[in-house]
Amino acid sequence: MEQTKEISALLHLIDDPDEEVFGAVSSRIVEFGRTIIPNLEHLWENTISDSVQGRIELLIHRLHFNDLREDFNQWSLAGHHDLMVGALLAAKFQYPDLTTAPIVQEVEKLRRNIWLELNNYLTPLEQVRIVTGILYGYYGLKGTETAYTDVNDFLIHKTLEARRGNQVGNALLYLILCELLDIPVRAIGVPRQFILAYFKPGYSAEDLEQPVSKIEFFIDPSSGMVFTHKDIELYFKRIQVPAVHAYFRPYSNKKVIQSALDEMAKCFDNEKDYYKREELLELTNLLD
Repeated sequence: MEQTKEISALLHLIDDPDEEVFGAVSSRIVEFGRTIIPNLEHLWENTISDSVQGRIELLIHRLHFNDLREDFNQWSLAGHHDLMVGALLAAKFQYPDLTTAPIVQEVEKLRRNIWLELNNYLTPLEQVRIVTGILYGYYGLKGTETAYTDVNDFLIHKTLEARRGNQVGNALLYLILCELLDIPVRAIGVPRQFILAYFKPGYSAEDLEQPVSKIEFFIDPSSGMVFTHKDIELYFKRIQVPAVHAYFRPYSNKKVIQSALDEMAKCFDNEKDYYKREELLELTNLLD
């Protein structure tokens, strides 16, 4: 953006020690939108004060977040909630300048490799074994513990880059591939887990009666391992939680991204990054 007199004056006041003055200045800077980011980056490069650089970084983040919030709002209001788009938006929270084309191309390669092995005569279990074989065997995807120490484990591009993610990161990739291949695998709300389920033909997301009866089997996205209904019953007994119907209803794509954002927020539990936690929770509320 062209450096006008007003912008020059605003940038000069970023180092003002009065928090009230800085608050007014930052609000005005944010009103310019992301076109002012190059001016802020130039100032950051020519500033030796750590505190001023920190203020500039916060302003740049606010500008990116405002755009991301609007992008999420548009995605939420769209008629079809493409899961790939939602996952890429979630990744842009931490990497606002993310280039999405290589990610889409990598997912398309995986989709094609799986598609070449599929046919109309396979059973549900055979279909899933092909997806799992390509993704965890040929591609080498690994699972990590969901420890909330590294937000990268939740992000689609980092999962692809490292070929490793936690339950949520791997589940996003698995669900995206199944959506592209018309395989009826959906996330469900089993407590303390991010588990997937293969739904029988004719299931409905609005089916309130016995949703568990619509499920063929369950999949752990950490490893691709398949679990039976008996395995899940034993899990509920172990955690001493009643297996109510709500836990087995298929998540919509909006709900999947909501859950991912909510889990990502838990990575920012220190005072310095607490504003990021608040922003992620704001995005989850936006998707309601």
